Amino acid sequence: MSNNDLERSVTDELYWDPKVDNAAIAVSADDGVVTLRGTVGSFRQKREATQDAERVFGVESVKNDLQVRIMNQDRRDDAELRGDVLQALMLDSIVPSTIDAKVDDGMVTLTGTANWQFERDEAEFVAANVLGVVSVDDEIDLVPPTRPRATSSTRSRRRWSAMRSSTPTASSSTARTGRSRSMEP
Repeated sequence: MSNNDLERSVTDELYWDPKVDNAAIAVSADDGVVTLRGTVGSFRQKREATQDAERVFGVESVKNDLQVRIMNQDRRDDAELRGDVLQALMLDSIVPSTIDAKVDDGMVTLTGTANWQFERDEAEFVAANVLGVVSVDDEIDLVPPTRPRATSSTRSRRRWSAMRSSTPTASSSTARTGRSRSMEP
């Protein structure tokens, strides 16, 4: 596929995505590497534009140079924005409560700890979707979950269970009546 064809395909993909305002996005391509330049109205649009470009056949990688420009009516105070980001994180059951957010000029920095990568990804996704966020920096530390150690009573129960399952079982009639079938009249 030629660079012009690739540019046209990515431009078309952006055009047909209702979540992205493609009017101010310029697309260039060089041997499968697509570069997006221009401005968008939210961080979510920036992320969606990247995903749109990655979806096109022939795209090897995407360099996203889009700038997020928050319109005056959507511009928010950092304290208000931080409160909304924290509330959004709290309302998402996948995001652990150990994650915190700092905001400076619309740029959100996520800190804290998570046990799994999907929790980090979800926190970043949630924060990015809050109106007024310009960028998200993920500084969340991954801390693997600790596995509970078996206590001596747990080990005893396992041994007892293993011994019970390895002993021969009585026939069903002996277990019910206490006598074997041959003793029945």
